[in-house]
Amino acid sequence: MFVALWEYEVKPGCEKRFEEAYGPSGGWVQLFRSDTNYRETRLLHDPFCPAIYRTLDFWDSHEAYEEFMTTNKDEYRALDSLGHELTSNERRVGGYETVERTQGDL
Repeated sequence: MFVALWEYEVKPGCEKRFEEAYGPSGGWVQLFRSDTNYRETRLLHDPFCPAIYRTLDFWDSHEAYEEFMTTNKDEYRALDSLGHELTSNERRVGGYETVERTQGDL
């Protein structure tokens, strides 16, 4: 499993629109769902820094994620440009692969 992690600083007054766009029924999830290797997106909100949100996008593999990004770059850029209206800062925190434990490791 591969997870792409992003952090956003949302402009004051744009929180609701941001949550709708990046949440479970928003445009990003709709785009990602077009790929069978996509699993889910989780939207997190920082209660200590109210302007900060994070998304975790779960994919079957890093390769599947990269292939999706290449194949859908125009659609991705169009959605990304809409998101810039809602955020004052956006950064890719990183991409992570899950560490699988075997029965013997438990």
